Amino acid sequence: KAMQDYQREFREIGMKLMDRMDIDLWYEVYGRLVYWDIELRNSEDQSMQDVLNMQFEDANRQFGKFVEKEYMNWVVAGDSDDVPLLSHRVLPNVLPEVINDADGKPVYLVVIDNLRLDQWATIEPLLKDRFRTTQNKSYLSILPTSTQYARNALFAGMMPSDIQRLTPQYWRTEDDEGSKNQFEEELLNALLKRLEIEGKTSYHKVTNLTAGRKLVDSFHETKGEVLTTVVYNFVDMLSHARTEMDVIKELADDEAAYRGLTLTWFEHSALKELFDKMAEEGGRVIVTTDHGTVRVKQEIKVRGNRSTNSNLRYKVGKNLGYDTDEVFECLDPEKFGLPKPNLSTGYVFARDKDFFVYPNNYHQFVKYFKDTFQHGGVSLEEMVVPIAILDAK
Repeated sequence: KAMQDYQREFREIGMKLMDRMDIDLWYEVYGRLVYWDIELRNSEDQSMQDVLNMQFEDANRQFGKFVEKEYMNWVVAGDSDDVPLLSHRVLPNVLPEVINDADGKPVYLVVIDNLRLDQWATIEPLLKDRFRTTQNKSYLSILPTSTQYARNALFAGMMPSDIQRLTPQYWRTEDDEGSKNQFEEELLNALLKRLEIEGKTSYHKVTNLTAGRKLVDSFHETKGEVLTTVVYNFVDMLSHARTEMDVIKELADDEAAYRGLTLTWFEHSALKELFDKMAEEGGRVIVTTDHGTVRVKQEIKVRGNRSTNSNLRYKVGKNLGYDTDEVFECLDPEKFGLPKPNLSTGYVFARDKDFFVYPNNYHQFVKYFKDTFQHGGVSLEEMVVPIAILDAK
């Protein structure tokens, strides 16, 4: 039945892709493709899965063209109603309304790093016993779809270029050592002040098992807070571990297995316990992420100097060498809301399932990184990400 239903919808999605698509239609089409990806994996019919994969690839190509045509206009348009909700506009648009409607109940903001729409669709049913989902939408991650840019923009309520211009002490450049996201709490507090959200708030970042357990044990201390923010880094660590560890590579050798691994982790995680605690407090929870991730297939040669960043899906630097037909290039970073360390600084973003490799040690890098999950570029999986509002039952 699933296969018959998908065959019918295959034609409908195909017709939509040939038409003029706006962002809401893209959200709808990607949501349907994710739905069928999860459904058809259960049917174990490889031929239909292959058809879906081809449709996914076609959708990603068309989506890339759509983003390349519109992205600069969206950034320049700022807070206009007719542009998609980009990272920096999410919290200013969502927080005041959710807190005002909470009627004194505690509000929790849970940001699960690197969470794709299909992973959210897989773990959300586990919360159905304790929560009602009152809103399940998507928003668009800014470029580059990486933690340094997208998550800082999310918490600051500003594009990276504005963070660097207005609060330079909170922006870290590509060349700086250490974490590029060490000022999220300061950026969020400044945003709450601008939004005139008053009352006690707290911010917690969980980057390992111990920190997760510690937060569960001390969760009662958040009582009486207007907003409690939790950043949970596990899914990002999983995608990096999958690149570096063969055992994780075997456990998550494709999208379905990667989803399955996320689900198994979530079922037994401190994060699931935190959700239970939030439900016990009768809270409202905003669940979202900063960007998604894509499984890369096709290598693209890029040349850069020693100071070029190491991300495989976007490059930033002076005098980058590449074939302009193979990348989405940004020669005027300010129009993309991005910092411009030097006059000649440019950015390039990988499309679809491409990844960037330097000419030296070329084959070694291709072998190591092909079929790994990466982020930073332009694809449905990286850019179209979930934002849900849950109310405790």
